[in-house]
Amino acid sequence: MPTGVNQSDRMTPKTRVAELAVAGGEPMFRQTIHVGRPNIGDRQRLRERIDDLLDRRWLTNNGQYVQEFERRVARRIGVRHVVAVCNGTVALEIAVRALGLTGEVIVPSFTFAATVHALHWLGITPVFCDVHPRTHTLDPRRVEELITPRTTGLIAVHLWGRACDVDDLSAIANRHHLKLLFDAAHAFGCSYQGRMVGNFGNAEVLSFHATKVLNTFEGGAVVTNDDDLADRLRLMRNMGFRTLDEVVSVGTNGKMSEVSAAMGLTGLESIDEFIAVNRRHYEHYRHELAGIPGITLAPVSETERSNFQYVVLDVDEAHSGISRDDLIRVLHAENIKARRYFFPGCHRMPPYRDLYPEAGASLPETERLAESVLCLPTGETLTAEDVAAICGIVRLAVSHSGELRPILSRATR
Repeated sequence: MPTGVNQSDRMTPKTRVAELAVAGGEPMFRQTIHVGRPNIGDRQRLRERIDDLLDRRWLTNNGQYVQEFERRVARRIGVRHVVAVCNGTVALEIAVRALGLTGEVIVPSFTFAATVHALHWLGITPVFCDVHPRTHTLDPRRVEELITPRTTGLIAVHLWGRACDVDDLSAIANRHHLKLLFDAAHAFGCSYQGRMVGNFGNAEVLSFHATKVLNTFEGGAVVTNDDDLADRLRLMRNMGFRTLDEVVSVGTNGKMSEVSAAMGLTGLESIDEFIAVNRRHYEHYRHELAGIPGITLAPVSETERSNFQYVVLDVDEAHSGISRDDLIRVLHAENIKARRYFFPGCHRMPPYRDLYPEAGASLPETERLAESVLCLPTGETLTAEDVAAICGIVRLAVSHSGELRPILSRATR
């Protein structure tokens, strides 16, 4: 595996504001460090698989690699059915259709836009619900307040790999006879009360996008323990074809290609190593960031399995002396491409900000998080020294926030 940024591509630690790139100094990293840089795995094994599928000239249409990938994912998370598709958004769309959702569906605004787009695209009204301040996931106390006669389901998001309050949400769904779908795009390899994510609700949706801990270049899946639902999902992803020339329902072309599945299989062979690297980086971040005023690292449960894919900071400007956005400007100048997640909240994006202009009034925690949360890089291309260098920039920016303020102000004029 790559061992991170070459030492010659990283400057020595900075100790003065004048050395910061935003103040005119040289960037800490000469090569840009990204959030979500793809994991690759064994390139030779991937090439062998690609050569094999090219030799057999079976490139798509439920080939042997897609079938093997589905079996291996199912075995890893202990679920009956894995329906692999071309991306996570299509997985959401066919799951919503297969579950028969209509009318209104309750969903967090603090999520990636695709979660909400899948509903709007299918003519369903998203009803935005606030998240819990500790978990950043759908707050069950708020959910029940939003249920109306038009509500047909809930979509909850396992954010940062931390599972939702599955028990309370399941109880609400059962009590009101609603469908429960989990967006588990962040949570492959994670658990809830010792049980692997993928086994909850009516179905769960996985993403295998290039930025995820396990990627298929681009891809996704719907996973479920419901045999009938799985059958509907398989029909829907293949334009409703039951056999070679028999169409029995409406569907779309959502199939995963063989080359994508080959990448997924290659990644699965290294997934434990990917997660171990992420965990080491997370622990190093926790050590290096400890004690920095106003900087809180989102915790990972000590009792659950996690993929440690997201290093999430909550920046409290009242204590740090620097806003989240100004801290990102400092980091970006150093070629550390920290990300705002999920900014500005789906309810403030078009078309939702025009359709639901008052939504923000009932989403105080979502509004706060959208202004304070950022994600830092992790993954197999980083080293411990890289993590220390990133944290050093954060520490310097916070400890000298007063000195930085006029520099940042001038830079925006």
